[in-house]
Amino acid sequence: MTSTPLHSICILRLSAIGDTCNLLPVVRTLQKELPDASITWIIGRTEHRLLGGVQGVEFLPFDKKGGRKAKRQLRNALAGRRFDVLLHMHASLRANLLSRHIRATRKVGFDARRARDFQRLFTNERISGDSSVHVLDGFFQFAEHLGIQQRHMTWDIPLDQATRDFAANAMSRRALLISPCSSQRWRNFRNWRASNYAQLADIAHREHGLDVVLTGGPTQLEEDYGRQIAAMSQAPVTDLIGKTSLPQLLALVERAAVVVSPDSGPAHMATATGTPVIGLYATSNRRRTGPYLSQEWVVDRYPDAVARALGKRVAQLPWGYRVRSPYAMDLITVDDVTSKLDALVEQVIGRR
Repeated sequence: MTSTPLHSICILRLSAIGDTCNLLPVVRTLQKELPDASITWIIGRTEHRLLGGVQGVEFLPFDKKGGRKAKRQLRNALAGRRFDVLLHMHASLRANLLSRHIRATRKVGFDARRARDFQRLFTNERISGDSSVHVLDGFFQFAEHLGIQQRHMTWDIPLDQATRDFAANAMSRRALLISPCSSQRWRNFRNWRASNYAQLADIAHREHGLDVVLTGGPTQLEEDYGRQIAAMSQAPVTDLIGKTSLPQLLALVERAAVVVSPDSGPAHMATATGTPVIGLYATSNRRRTGPYLSQEWVVDRYPDAVARALGKRVAQLPWGYRVRSPYAMDLITVDDVTSKLDALVEQVIGRR
C-alpha cells in the first residue's frame, strides 16, 4: 500500500466505451482497498451515458466536441480543487492538455513505451511493469503503482428495470446478438462483410435455434449494414441498429446468449455483463484489446494478417500495432466463426 495516505484520487480517462468498461474493475479495486479515498473520474460525455450511474464515483463528463465551452466548464468544475493523486490513464494530446487543469501532488502516467503525445511532460511519475499486456492489465498497473496488488474484478454498471424490460421485449435469452461494426476512424478496417454475417445468422438460427438480433449506433454505415444483413439472411432478423440508448444496448448484451463483434465497444460491454463474446480479430491483437474474459472464443487471424501485409511475425512488431489493410478481415471465414459458435453452444449456451 502506498506509504502516504490517499484521500482524493482523480482519474483521467475520456474514452472509448470499451476502455472505460475495462477501467471499471480498477475503480472498484481502488474503492475496496482505499475506502477513505474519494474518486473523481473525468470521462467523455458519451461514455458517461453508460457509466454515469456507477455508485460511489464523482463523474466530471467532458464533451470532446464541445470546444472552448467544454474546456471552460471542466476548468470551472476543477477550480479550487487539489487531489492527492491524478491517475492519467489516457495518453492522447487532448487528455494531456486537459490534465494541465488538474491540480494534484502526484501525477501518474504511462511508462515511456505507452506515454504517447508527450504525456511524460504532463506527469511526474510513471507506472512500471510489462507494457505488452492487455489494456485492462495496463490499467491495473496504475493501482499497482500505488501499492495495491489485489484485484476485484467487479463490473456493476447499473440498469433500471425499464431498461431491462426493453431488452426482454426485444429478444429472448437464446439470442445471437451481432454488433457488426466498429467505430468509424481513418483507415480502420475492422468490419467483417455483411454477407458473412448473413450466413452466420442463417447457421445460428437453423442449427442452434438462436434468434438473431442486430445492434449498433445510428451511423449511415451501421444502418446500411443492418439492411444488407437482413436482406441477405434467410433467417428472421431483428434490426435494432440505431434504435437503442447505450444503457439499452448494455441490457441487450446482458440478455443475449452470445455476442459476435469485431474489436469494438460491445465486445467489452459483454465482458462487463458476463456474456460470452465471439470476437472477430484480424487487424488488432486480441491479447491487447480482445474481450478480456472471452479470449478462448476469439477468432484470431491477426498473426495471418501481419504475415500477409508485412511479411513479419507478431513478435517483431510494436505492441498494439494495427494492420491497416482493407482485406485483413477477409482472412476470417464463416467456418472460423461457426466453429467457435458450435463449441460455445455445446459448452456454455446449451446448459442455459
